Amino acid sequence: MKNKLAFFILFCVCPILAFAQNRTITGTVTDAATNTPIAGVTIRAVGSNSAAQTDGNGRYEIGVNSNIKALFFTFVGYTSQQITISNSINIDVALNPSAADLEEVLVVGYGTQSKKDLTGSVASVKMADLQDVPLQTAESALQGRASGVFINSSSGKLGQALQIRVRGTSSISAGSQPLFVIDGVPVPTSAMGTYDEPDNPLAAINPNDIESMEVLKDAASAAIYGARASNGVVLITTKKGKAGKTNIDVSYQAGFHDATKKGDFLNAEQYRQLLTVAAENVGLVGENGDYGSMAEFWEDWTGTTDWDANHDSDWVNAGLRRGNIQQVNATVSGGDAKTRFIASGAYSDNNGIIVGNRFVRTSGRLGVDNSATSWLDVGGSVNINKIDNYRVSSDNAFSNPLQLNALPPIQPIRGEDGLLNRNTVYYNNLIDLEDGNNLSNTYRTFGTVYASARITPDLIFRSEYGLDFQNLEEELYLGTRTLDGGDVGGYGFNYQARSINFNTNNTLTYTKSFNERHNLSLMGGMSYQQGQFRYTSAEGNGFPSDKFQKITSAAIKSNASSSASEFSFLSYLARANYKFKEKYILDGSIRVDGSSRFGVKNQYGVFPAAGFGWVISEENFLKENSTLNFLKFRASYGRTGNAEIGNYRWRSLYSGANYAGIPGTVPFQIGDEELTWENTSASNFGFDFGLFSDRLSGTIEAYFKNTRDLLLNVPIESTNGYSTIFRNIGAMNNKGVEFSLNSKNFVGDFKWSTSFNISFNKNKVTKLNDGQPIYPGGRYLGRVEEGQPFGVFYGVAYAGVDPENGDALYYVDESKTETTNDYSAAATQILGSPHAKFFGGLGNTLSYKSFSLDIQTQFVYGNKLYNAAGGFQAANGDYFDNQTVDQMNYWTEDNRNTDIPQPRFLDSNGTNPSSRYLQDGSYFRVKNVVLSYSLPRSLTTRYGMERTRVYVSAMNLLTFTKYDGYDPEINTTFAGGYQLGNDFYTSPQPRTISFGISVGF
Repeated sequence: MKNKLAFFILFCVCPILAFAQNRTITGTVTDAATNTPIAGVTIRAVGSNSAAQTDGNGRYEIGVNSNIKALFFTFVGYTSQQITISNSINIDVALNPSAADLEEVLVVGYGTQSKKDLTGSVASVKMADLQDVPLQTAESALQGRASGVFINSSSGKLGQALQIRVRGTSSISAGSQPLFVIDGVPVPTSAMGTYDEPDNPLAAINPNDIESMEVLKDAASAAIYGARASNGVVLITTKKGKAGKTNIDVSYQAGFHDATKKGDFLNAEQYRQLLTVAAENVGLVGENGDYGSMAEFWEDWTGTTDWDANHDSDWVNAGLRRGNIQQVNATVSGGDAKTRFIASGAYSDNNGIIVGNRFVRTSGRLGVDNSATSWLDVGGSVNINKIDNYRVSSDNAFSNPLQLNALPPIQPIRGEDGLLNRNTVYYNNLIDLEDGNNLSNTYRTFGTVYASARITPDLIFRSEYGLDFQNLEEELYLGTRTLDGGDVGGYGFNYQARSINFNTNNTLTYTKSFNERHNLSLMGGMSYQQGQFRYTSAEGNGFPSDKFQKITSAAIKSNASSSASEFSFLSYLARANYKFKEKYILDGSIRVDGSSRFGVKNQYGVFPAAGFGWVISEENFLKENSTLNFLKFRASYGRTGNAEIGNYRWRSLYSGANYAGIPGTVPFQIGDEELTWENTSASNFGFDFGLFSDRLSGTIEAYFKNTRDLLLNVPIESTNGYSTIFRNIGAMNNKGVEFSLNSKNFVGDFKWSTSFNISFNKNKVTKLNDGQPIYPGGRYLGRVEEGQPFGVFYGVAYAGVDPENGDALYYVDESKTETTNDYSAAATQILGSPHAKFFGGLGNTLSYKSFSLDIQTQFVYGNKLYNAAGGFQAANGDYFDNQTVDQMNYWTEDNRNTDIPQPRFLDSNGTNPSSRYLQDGSYFRVKNVVLSYSLPRSLTTRYGMERTRVYVSAMNLLTFTKYDGYDPEINTTFAGGYQLGNDFYTSPQPRTISFGISVGF
């Protein structure tokens, strides 16, 4: 036994002794084309974890041991080089520029991989390219920059969740957002709050703390995340400290923003004219009418005497304002070959374009990486964030400031006493802001630790542990002058929620090269995640005064509630990568996932994937080609899953109840023990190419995704007390083509580079429960139907106006050859799709010496938008709502050639849901423009600064669209998941102009 123990100690100690002798190597790294020094180049000692980074003059210093034979130099935009050390102590290196960035190292699932070696489809965005853009949330950086990734900001409200779709929609009742993984830890992105327009949990993360984001789009790259990868995976990598001198970076940015567009509504004179005509046309006012004058009619119907008053209120601008934004970031980073560190802090204060809407984020982060020994690296980071979100009500609420545009301009905003006018046709919701508050506080702590042990030069064991802790408090108070608080003596609501997410990953990676022709990498491991969520809420009314706003002061406390739930995932994973002669690449992966979210009979799923790559340009027939310098073919196939249905869906659940004061239980959900994952099988084919020494490079890809066993909320006969049940029924597919192109148009003192991407996707629902469509109805036109895109617009087709009498006309059948003025006699039919035929982005970066100009645009084409508010605000005087100015072009005997029906008060002449309010949602938007100037080093070094940059930035600068609403980039979320492309008093995006300065020491 003693001999065995001695042998084990000797086995462990010998590698340490072998790596104990160290020496220092120094040198300078320059650009091979310009001979200028390159700052930020990473230098790694091949065979160890020792690393360094060049300073502002391109100099580096790295400590190595006697067994290290080579150094590896990498930097984005340059071809990597490996240099043999021999006996040298000074090594200077010149790196060659590479427009295609083929040597760029990308983050993939549970590791990294050279872009040249990929067989799957990965889109990458470096946050350094957006350092001067005032991003509210990190994921918005992908908009227009990542092919195949469609991002819709949904609304101009601050802190609201973005709609993100990777290669189309792949689910109906389950979640459709991609999986977000931060530094190896999958994080929950579902809203924790009570609002029907959910907060964005990712808004708590400071974009300045992020190094890069990679989107795993196809199954070959995403299947390593198995059961949660059907909607794509977004890998967020935070910044780390790098070896070299200590760097201090401080930036300040301030600016203002306005609505990209404001509604054009009737003034007082136009309003009186339209409403008078509408009332006269139905016989309410006139010689033979019910009222002798409009003043009598107005007073009787509204209870006010404003008809003849001298008011011309601008209710549109009462709900929108010029907002302002300011943010400060500070980062300190540095270290040596043994220990690297980074510490950052940030503060952002954004007063939105909607009155009362404000978003404040305070964040701090600390990260440390340490090479404890020559074979062991340890490290970790902690990120602490606080958000104060001063919310406004959902689109559908009368208290939504955008709904102020419905108020008649003849009614004053404030009375003669200076107080907000309460005597309006609809609620003057500005009162909510003066006599109430609606604040949401979020505290989020995200931390990771890791240990990486090099067991042999080729075998590495890595263990990671992550914690994501969120605490949310929503506090609402509506005072005695408000609509909802006035009748109950003040109303208070408090909601406390807590989410804790634990995750651990343990992997073993083996990497080996044989005979300079074979390169093999094997990885195996396990992952475990556990999440817990709980909340408590209470309501109260009857407060002594509006100065008492806590629930404890309420005379009546009611509707107290609480709940708790949890979930867990246990996963086993493996991946193999093989490359032969630098031109034939094979990848394969498999993941086995077990989840508590599914029935006991189907808790585990298997998700395999495989990929093939062929670097054709390495073949002899292309190797010496002077035009086509790089060409690679990729093909992949795999299966992924979707588990985003919430917890306990497979179980039959009961709840406590009060029956005449006696406690009891009642069932509220029927379960299905057969419930399991949605499964998506996907294939991907692509070509990567480089032309003219990589001056022009790009990618062409085609894909097909087929999702089956959809997690569907299926209607059932309600005789047993239940109306729906979650089951695996249904199928859907997506297919598309993506194209991206990068060019270096000019190099030298004047540089000009261009990036372009465009994506085409077709979505189709192929199977539903017994073929029955899902049609929520109401004022919205969204529908789910076999053979059609998800959320297709379905309803009555508007046929214009009868020139003889001003009646609204509708088509009788789908052939659109016969019309009727009877809405109920018109046929319901497919009216259009909310999905774009194609979307993408175009970017140009120009620089001359110290000046730089970056212009990023985005475009969306071929989708329809439904303005559900049109039935109120573009309704030719159907009721008291103020109208858009185009309604003045209504039908009269002298104006028969118009599509605006004759105004008829309360007659619904053309105001029912129809294609009248369905419009082209295409747009082209100048998304980001940044003009910057870097001060000369000869000037900045006098004051101890290494780099100083000043800039002006514009966001959402220009928008070109035919859509008549506020903004084409909308999607009201309160209407439910089946309704896409709907606009209902939804706020526009802000146009932001900001000025900033960035200083580095």
